[in-house]
Amino acid sequence: MASRDVLSDTTKLASSTMVLQVLFRLLTFGLNAFTLRYVSKEIIGIVNVRLTLLYTTVVFLAREAFRRACLSHSSQQSWRHTVHLTWLAVPLGIGWFLVLGWIWLHVLEIPKPEVIPHYTTGVLAFGLSAVIELLSEPFWVLAQAHLFIRLKVVTESLAIIIRCSITVILVLFCPHWGLIIFSLAQIIYTSILALCYILYFARFLDSPEAKKKSFPFTKMRDFFPQYSAYQDFLDWKQAWLALSFFKQSFLKQILTEGERYVMTFLNVLSFGDQGVYDIVNNLGSLVARFIFLPIEESFYVYFSKVLERGKTVKSQQKEEVSAASEVLESLLKLVTLIGLIILAFGYAYSQLALDIYGGSMLSRGSGPVLLRFYCLYVLLLAINGVTECFTFASMSKEEVDRYNYVMLGLSASFLCLSYYMTVWLGSVGFILANCFNMGLRIAHSVLYIRKYFKGSPYQPLRGLLPSPTVICMLGISTALTGYSEVLFCCDQGWLLRVAHILVGTTCISITACTIVLSESKLIHFIRSHFLAGRSKKGV
Repeated sequence: MASRDVLSDTTKLASSTMVLQVLFRLLTFGLNAFTLRYVSKEIIGIVNVRLTLLYTTVVFLAREAFRRACLSHSSQQSWRHTVHLTWLAVPLGIGWFLVLGWIWLHVLEIPKPEVIPHYTTGVLAFGLSAVIELLSEPFWVLAQAHLFIRLKVVTESLAIIIRCSITVILVLFCPHWGLIIFSLAQIIYTSILALCYILYFARFLDSPEAKKKSFPFTKMRDFFPQYSAYQDFLDWKQAWLALSFFKQSFLKQILTEGERYVMTFLNVLSFGDQGVYDIVNNLGSLVARFIFLPIEESFYVYFSKVLERGKTVKSQQKEEVSAASEVLESLLKLVTLIGLIILAFGYAYSQLALDIYGGSMLSRGSGPVLLRFYCLYVLLLAINGVTECFTFASMSKEEVDRYNYVMLGLSASFLCLSYYMTVWLGSVGFILANCFNMGLRIAHSVLYIRKYFKGSPYQPLRGLLPSPTVICMLGISTALTGYSEVLFCCDQGWLLRVAHILVGTTCISITACTIVLSESKLIHFIRSHFLAGRSKKGV
């Protein structure tokens, strides 16, 4: 597949996924605001921190390494070996569930039943839901590698709608069920995810479209392991690459969910404080989830397809390297500008956002300070997502192995820093520790990218530097909205709050116009790929 075709399909996948994330993160955003008024913050803390941590840890450790290995050089691999490798995620997930479930039930502090009933049921349900989701892994990998856009969009949409609907209904009519509400919704959510992927391919394989696309499988049996005396069960090169990614995934999980591990295992915050922190964390990470994450996932596929892993720039095809450099520069410029806008406007609107979302429980305490610091973290998160996306897609196996040691050092320093900074500064310490470690990860990736393109005419890191005009406008906007907050927000009635919102709307509109006029190359990239991708018919 030519690099232009890959880029077109990738941007279509990224933009479609972003639209999906926007719509349904807004749905879950409203759900959380609703449940805050019916469910205690202690239950929110247990569900969103401890039980969700169990689920994400099992799923991430069981499948992340296989996903990265199987999506590398997908045009050159044996899909039979790929299917065999992805199925290993299921027994691995069961093993992690048994180990971590025992820790969650017998090692960690058990909440009081009169405050948080049905804790054991919650642990078993969230662990089981992780195993159920892993059953769809071979189907997900094939769909992602062949850029089945509508499948991902429809499946996740349907699952999220049903989970949200079940949660709202049970919270309204059976609030005394406590954790059973969230446990039931979680199992149904992952069951729908798995079922949709399986049913889709059962129908797709018999369709003319499968033959037209030269899909590698012709029957459902092909999606399941098949032993042969004439062929190795696994592609051992691919398996060793997965092992390298597994070591990295373990460390990356600690970095990604580090503050939750610290809260869960070291008890530095009460369950109620954990709930408040998680609410602020979810609110602050909305943009990261529905914009930055789809970009990272989709363009990892793009870079993996366009670039030969482990080869230098001079060994790559010139056209492919040129396209990859241009895409990387534009992506860096895009996410940097989004992050700077969030940082510039987040300071003056954090308290108002929390007051609207959760009332005085969030806006009167440490919530506004947490959200303001989180805006800085979002900027770093945006840059790191794109730089690591390119880095992991182009590294050789040996470089991936060496980076595991870097991740080990970052993980150890992050856990120590999180603990001591939280003891010293409270919840803010978690965010500052994340910022410090994210900065180190960005530095490593930037050095790798600079070395990768050294000696070539390409300089994609220029994307990290917005135009001076845009920087100047963002500074003016920060000053004006900060002054507006002092005058109009947030204890002086809704009329003055609306005035504060109008000031922000005016500033962000002028900033957007400045970006359009100053960043012509970025605007051309967005129009040519993201917006053009939306206008074409999806796969």
